[in-house]
Amino acid sequence: MLKDYHHFKGNQLSRSEKIQRLVTQTILESKIPDNKREDSIVWELKHHAGCVEVGRILAIKRNLDIEIAEIICVLHDIYTIKTGKYTDHARKGAEIAKKILLDTKEFNKNEINIITEAISEHSNKHIYTDKPYVELVKDADVFECSLYQGAKGFYKLHKSEKAYREYVNRIRSVRGELGLTTNIIFRS
Repeated sequence: MLKDYHHFKGNQLSRSEKIQRLVTQTILESKIPDNKREDSIVWELKHHAGCVEVGRILAIKRNLDIEIAEIICVLHDIYTIKTGKYTDHARKGAEIAKKILLDTKEFNKNEINIITEAISEHSNKHIYTDKPYVELVKDADVFECSLYQGAKGFYKLHKSEKAYREYVNRIRSVRGELGLTTNIIFRS
């Protein structure tokens, strides 16, 4: 039986769609105003959705499980979404993500481990691993951010020179992987 497209409502949502809906609702229902957040609520909405899209494309390109990639990407900043803060957000976010996944009772232990490890490690852009989902979320995160005007200035201001170089290396690599020019790194 063919599943009808549902616009993220009804009882036919996949596991990933349920998590995406939950994260979006969490952002929309946040009681933390923009002046108390390190990023705006609008940014959180755009960034989490953009990372899911980039993650899907990279998962297809890399022959990885699209659903797992979507879930990692939608949950990668869950701590920041819930608190408005970035300090240690990857590790703390992995703990929140684990609880969310366990509460659904729809994920096995191995899936939860893959998802939470990728979330926990996603801030370590300077470390390269042989773990495909860890690398996918790092790449989706930096590439998605590079598509916004002003990202270069933000990274130059808020990242060390070494970290900035690793962001550029990752963005250049993803651009090459997707068949895009590697001469342009950030949107001007």
